[in-house]
Amino acid sequence: MSSANPLVRLTTQLEGDDSLDQLADNVAKISQVLVQSPSRRDLLQGKWLGHAVHPVMTMAPLGMWISAGVLDVFAGRHAAPAARKLIGAGLLCAWPTAVTGLAELANADRRQLRIGVVHILANTTGIALYLASYRARRRGRHGRGVATGLAGLACVGAGGYFGGHLASVRKMSSVNPAFPGV
Repeated sequence: MSSANPLVRLTTQLEGDDSLDQLADNVAKISQVLVQSPSRRDLLQGKWLGHAVHPVMTMAPLGMWISAGVLDVFAGRHAAPAARKLIGAGLLCAWPTAVTGLAELANADRRQLRIGVVHILANTTGIALYLASYRARRRGRHGRGVATGLAGLACVGAGGYFGGHLASVRKMSSVNPAFPGV
């Protein structure tokens, strides 16, 4: 592991970190339950789409949360109601997105499961922060809502890095076998 890139070093270390194995085993069990039914597996893994549905679904919560962050930073209190609505809608979209992500982990190897756990922990932390942001905003605590929302965005950004690693580097994704070369 001679890479000068600290993210590459960190990711490689996490892939080999057996302290994540208990959580990885629990994630694997949940994933297996999700895809136990062939029709549910095909739905959640995106057979109908031709490839994994999870990356497509991430656009909804991330798009809403990024938009809320842009409003918070550039429009301020004037756009507070819109930002709060975007965060709420993102929270609603996050749960089905997470379920499709868990379904993708059903065929993961140990290294992929470890990174999957880190991906899940980062995104779950982000979701919790967005929930706190939404609640703060509903209570009129705009500054606290903005701060927790931006912290949530940082967490889901980190989660996205690890999800991207799984898809791009480890080539982990459901693919319809009808594609040539698969």
